[in-house]
Amino acid sequence: MATRQNSTNGKPKSPRIQVVLPEHLCKLLADLAEEESRTVSNMAKVLIQQGIKNYINQTNSLAKTNLNTDTDTFRDNLEKQSIKRLKGPPKRIRYSNKLDK
Repeated sequence: MATRQNSTNGKPKSPRIQVVLPEHLCKLLADLAEEESRTVSNMAKVLIQQGIKNYINQTNSLAKTNLNTDTDTFRDNLEKQSIKRLKGPPKRIRYSNKLDK
């Protein structure tokens, strides 16, 4: 869990996390930050936000696709079943009342 610190005036700061990156990834992050005139920390925040948003969208799309596939499969199976006609009127149903005994 991210740690939360307090500033000198007592207000809580935003949660902090610590990440260990390989050298080449750190260099790419620094280059991107410089291109966009951001700090490396801010660039990491922006990329994490975008990554989380993309992940959620992808997960939701996959869930919707699976739901549609399940529905389509169920419908197809129902349509493949042969039609069975009832033979005669339905039989009378007897309900037993356990209180009468």
